Amino acid sequence: MKHLLLAAALLAAPVAATAQVPAEPPPFRAVKIVLVGDSTTAVQSGWGSSFCGKHVTSFAACINLARGGRSSGSYRAEGSWALALREIGSGGFMDTYVLIQFGHNDQPGKPGRSTDLATEFPANMKRYVEEVRAAGGKPVLVTPLTRRQFKDGQLIDDLGPWALAVRKVAAETGAPLVDLHADSFAAVQAMGAAEAARLAQKPPPPEVLAAARTGTTIAANPTPAPVPAAAPTPAPSQNNTAVEPMGQAKLAFDYTHLGEAGADYFAVQVAGDLARAVPALRRYLIP
Repeated sequence: MKHLLLAAALLAAPVAATAQVPAEPPPFRAVKIVLVGDSTTAVQSGWGSSFCGKHVTSFAACINLARGGRSSGSYRAEGSWALALREIGSGGFMDTYVLIQFGHNDQPGKPGRSTDLATEFPANMKRYVEEVRAAGGKPVLVTPLTRRQFKDGQLIDDLGPWALAVRKVAAETGAPLVDLHADSFAAVQAMGAAEAARLAQKPPPPEVLAAARTGTTIAANPTPAPVPAAAPTPAPSQNNTAVEPMGQAKLAFDYTHLGEAGADYFAVQVAGDLARAVPALRRYLIP
């Protein structure tokens, strides 16, 4: 009898031991957001740093691969897009969303960066959408952030045609759209030139702020002119080609790049628009 009881105990022991081993937890499910674009998205000079740092929860990874001075063409030509594709296809996440914003450096007057608005720029944006999908990611197109130059109280819409081209590509490809250009244009127009000056990286020089208060902006760093015999002529509008070089934007006042206040302001717009354009991301975004 004792032998039978011992045998039964030995047979039951592995079952009991197995029952005590805790089950493996389910894999952690998270998403990744990748930012691709120029200096108006990049760290230190654009909205991307505030967006990733203040508007994305810890249940999503946010990686800013935007680089200053790049266009839809030069970003690919230099190899930055190849790096982004490796990040998009690296796996480990439930979904990878890729926000793509270009336009500023695609405009004429930027050798090695400018693209043709009618043909090359839309083709580049469409190719980005297609390649994100091929890599397993989910593309989101972003229209370019407005500049903040005014004339007679009216904001100059020099990036409007590029924003329109992005909207058309979004409609043709079915990609979600964050219409940052429309939102930022309306907001800056409502602010006026003087109030919008606080969004820059540095405070404006006194003469620049004085001009802004009249409703017309002047060059951010006007060259001193000799004392004229007649009334002075207002300085010309800022040369955006000169103040938007390749590489990291310099910490200075201009009408394109963003300081902390500007980054925070427009990151709120991006987060709100993104939540509406991609409802699946709402739970990962902080308004």
